[in-house]
Amino acid sequence: NVKMAALVQGVRSSLAISSCVLRSTFTKSVLLGLQQKCSISNLTYSKRIALQKLVPQTAMRHYSMDPPLTLELIRDRVLLVLKLYDKVDPAKLKLESHFMNDLGLDSLDHVEVIMAMEDEFGFEIPDDDAERLLKPIDIVNYVCDKTDVYE
Repeated sequence: NVKMAALVQGVRSSLAISSCVLRSTFTKSVLLGLQQKCSISNLTYSKRIALQKLVPQTAMRHYSMDPPLTLELIRDRVLLVLKLYDKVDPAKLKLESHFMNDLGLDSLDHVEVIMAMEDEFGFEIPDDDAERLLKPIDIVNYVCDKTDVYE
């Protein structure tokens, strides 16, 4: 059963890769053929638009499309992540709340909170730095420092 599942997974992934290669190759060959047949620069605007609709667009990634971070946005996101953590009482949560003393979290909970912050903000927090992040305000200041947000 395990060997069969691995075989099926391998075939599935190779088919997915080959279809992506075929799609991009087909798109490029169609464009090259059309470009050689008729100079695209000589086409009118409406014909160029129609040609673009015929040829499928390749996937494009847009990085940095999120709104710029601000101190207030970072503060809100940190507090939201902490409010959604099941072991944190939202009534006790403040920026100055100590994770262990005020919120009753243990060291394992602290590690989970740091991992949640890494997921939220998209960068890794080294263990040495994580040990110093004992309050939500510490995390806010750390994220602001790492993302160059100063207000």
